Parts: sequence; C-alpha cells; structure tokens
Amino acid sequence: MEALLETTASRPAATVEPPPAVFNFAAYLFGLNEARAAKTAYIDDTGATTYGELEERARRFASALRTLGVHPEERVLLVMLDTVELPIAFLGALYAGVVPVVANTLLTAADYVYMLTHSHARAVISSAALLPNVTQAMDTAEHDGCQLIVSQPPEGEPLTAPLLKDLIDAATPAIKAPTTGCDDIAFWLYSSGSTGKPKGTVHTHANLYWTAELYAKPILGIVESDVVFSAAKLFFAYGLGNGLTFPLSVGATAILMAERPTADAIFTRLVRHRPTIFYGVPTLYASMLVSPNLPERAAVAMRVCTSAGEALPREIGERFTAHFGCEVLDGIGSTEMLHIFLSNRAGEVEYGTTGRPVPGYEVELRDEAGHAVPDDEVGDLYIKGPSAALMYWSNREKSRATFLGEWIRSGDKYRRLANGCYVYAGRSDDMLKVSGQYVSPVEVEMVLVQHGAVLEAAVVGVDHGGLVKARAFVVLKREFAPSEILADELKAFVKERLAPHKYPRDILFVDDLPKTATGKIQRFKLREQS
Repeated sequence: MEALLETTASRPAATVEPPPAVFNFAAYLFGLNEARAAKTAYIDDTGATTYGELEERARRFASALRTLGVHPEERVLLVMLDTVELPIAFLGALYAGVVPVVANTLLTAADYVYMLTHSHARAVISSAALLPNVTQAMDTAEHDGCQLIVSQPPEGEPLTAPLLKDLIDAATPAIKAPTTGCDDIAFWLYSSGSTGKPKGTVHTHANLYWTAELYAKPILGIVESDVVFSAAKLFFAYGLGNGLTFPLSVGATAILMAERPTADAIFTRLVRHRPTIFYGVPTLYASMLVSPNLPERAAVAMRVCTSAGEALPREIGERFTAHFGCEVLDGIGSTEMLHIFLSNRAGEVEYGTTGRPVPGYEVELRDEAGHAVPDDEVGDLYIKGPSAALMYWSNREKSRATFLGEWIRSGDKYRRLANGCYVYAGRSDDMLKVSGQYVSPVEVEMVLVQHGAVLEAAVVGVDHGGLVKARAFVVLKREFAPSEILADELKAFVKERLAPHKYPRDILFVDDLPKTATGKIQRFKLREQS
C-alpha cells in the first residue's frame, strides 16, 4: 500500500528540508547571497543592481518604514512598475516584518480605493507614472493617516510626497529583522477580481521558500549562472516567483521591464540581455510567433521557457520549439497556491497538456458530490501543498468555500489522461451544457487555433431559442480576412475533430479578445456582448 501511495500521490523525489520555525524570507535570501555581493542581481531599464546593493537598500528601507511609524504586521500597498525599486521595497518590508501588498498596476482609482480601505494600508508606494490613479484613490478613500511615497520623481511636476530614494539614502540599514515565524503573514496578493471584488490572498514567509524548492530548482533547473526574464509582471503571483523568489534563491540575474510586454519589447530584451530562462503566457507566445520581427534562433540564448495563466495550445508550443529549439513548460498555478503545481518537464513535454503534479503537491479531480472521477472524465481540481495561502483577508465566506482543510478548491476543470498528464477543460464557471452534455470552451478553442487562419479564439455559451449553444470569437492572423466562407470552414474544421454538439454555432471575427493584466481571456465580457 505504501508503494502505491508513492506512485499516485505526488511526492518529492528527494526530501526538501522545511524552513526553520523562526524564519524571515528576506533575511534568508540575504544570507544565501552574502558571498555574491558584487554579482548583478537585477538589470532594469535604468541599469544594474548588485546583490550587495539590493540587500543594503532593502535593509535601509526596513529602517525607513520604522521611522515612518509603520509597525510589524501592518500593511504597505505597492503600486509599482517592474523596476528594481519594487524588489527593494518588497524585501525591505519583509525584513521589517511589515506586510507588502503587491497591487496590479493596471487598475482604476476605484480599485485602489477598495484596496486601501480593505487592507488598512499605512503607506502606499507608487511609481510616478501611476500617481494620477493612486492620488485620486487616496483623496477618496477613508484611511487613517496613510502615507504616500513616490518611487521615482515625476517628470515636469513638483514633488508633493517623499521620494523612495531619499528615504532610503537617509536611513541606516536595519541590523536585524524582527523575529518572524515561517507561518507568520509575510505578504498579500490580490486576486484578479473576475468574479467580484478582488480577494486579499494572505501568504506566509515559508510559502516563498516552498515554491523555489519544489518548482524552481527541480522543475526549471534554475542555477546561479542563469539570466531570467519574465513577461508576467511582479504583481502577478507567477511573475513574483519568476522575477524575485526564484532567481534570488539561487543567485541568478533577473531582467525587469517597466513597459507593457509587447512582442517587440520582449524581443529587445531577449536579444540584448540573452536570458536563458523566459517566462511567458500563451497569448504572448502567439503574438511573438506571428511578428515579422521574430528573432532568429542564433540571436537568443533561451534554454527553457514556461507558460501559465491559460492553457498553451499545442500548435503554439510546437511552433515555438521548432523555431527557437527550446521547450515551453506549460503549467498551472494560482494566487492561492502562489506558483505552479502542475507542470510539464524538460525532455518530457506533452504539448496540449499541463503535465503532471509538481513533486511535493497532490492533486485530485472530484465530481460535484466530492467523489474522485476516473481518467478521461472532467472533474473539479483540488490541490494540496505547502505553499497554500492562509485565507482571504476579511472574507470568511470565500475563504470557507476555497480553503478546505489541507485542500484548496481551484475553480478549474481538468481531466487526467491514462499516462498521468492533465488536460485543462476550463474554469468551472465557464463550462457549457449543450444538448444535455458538458462542453469545455477550452477544448473547442484548442481545436480552432490549430486552423492555419486563426491566431486566437474564445468560446462562450449563448441562448439559441432557449437552448445553450457555443459561440466562438476568433482573431485571425493578419494575412486572412473575415468571411462567411471562412466561418463555415472553421465550423466544419471543429466538427471533424470533436463531437457534433461541441462545434460553435456562431463564429464572430474580432480584432482582439478582452484579457486581464495577466493574459487570461475575460469570457464574461464576451458573454455580455452576446
């Protein structure tokens, strides 16, 4: 029986030592990299920062927070672009025992009003480019003495708030971090809020450690000599691991980019800095491949890439590997689990699947009654692992629905193949029931993008005379034009490859698809258009 458990429940191939009971993740990183003081930790749009400079400035910021009257366990809202100031502020807050709350930089003033009020933040650090929405939010929100700090001086405008650099320069580096435990609250990440108000997802100091030990080192194989570049921003759980936790846990170098991750902006960094690990999302990989500026293989140095946020279409993965010669490790993670818990492995990639459980995590597929489903049947995905969040802050109802003892209900639908690989079937809320049978929008979308004319596709359910039918929104490659003939061809293409009830009854050609800041298709917006 014990042998059976070892093969069915995903366990580490080698035992990973847990962090000690007294543990501060920032102090842990500083200790790991003490001998690398002269090595470059970050390269952003303004220059390079060494590990020694990163530690000193983070520890100075820890002291500055104390001077500002921000105490351990209180929150600081970080509304910051991807520059080195963000890791400095994040690590400095952790070192001080203060809780950084990393916020999406693409939100409205109303969203920041909610976050300020909900988190009771004692300070907000904002990039200059984001100040209009942040200052409007601070003028509107009810807060008790929340202080504004600007990370870079605004161009051509008078400075009306303390500058982060000045606060850091004036401070003495904090000598010792306050005593924190591995299970103490370290930081928050807000969920995307696609089903209501964003949820403040609360993570511990140890959670950062576990993602590096269970995914980055054994699955990515990240080492000190790597240079990494993440298109996903640091405010995204996926991006925070990619650009901060993982490289700093092994002494690697990370590239940061403040601007929007367009294909051309990505190409510039891939060629200029030659990262060996690139972290992307499916929509970006698709746009890179159709760009006329796609670099040749010899111009880049990528040895491995990753994808998350949405399922990576088989055709996109295969074309990317054929062009660049490196595999894309498609995986799934969540804000609640902090990073990827299901993933393909180098040398074992099966495009069209999300791979197998990351050792150290367990996954189960259950039906609506909570019973395990057999292979090749769609079920709700549940996860158990040491990087799980504690709760949603001040949201007992949602916490109880998601955090079920040791297990987390993900809200995703999956099916497991006989070989142990998992295939994404969509979000539970997105599933369609057509002719009395469940249809996965993702399954239809994956077929559509195999057609030579299709760049992207999204499928939703619409009412057809009281019955639910599938409607596809299709973005064509630039050399193709919309037509009724092409729409009929796409319907027939799906019919040939899937059961008849799954084909989309309508095809609507659109210029682009609505997406979240993390690249996920917002199907609810498409349903509103239907």
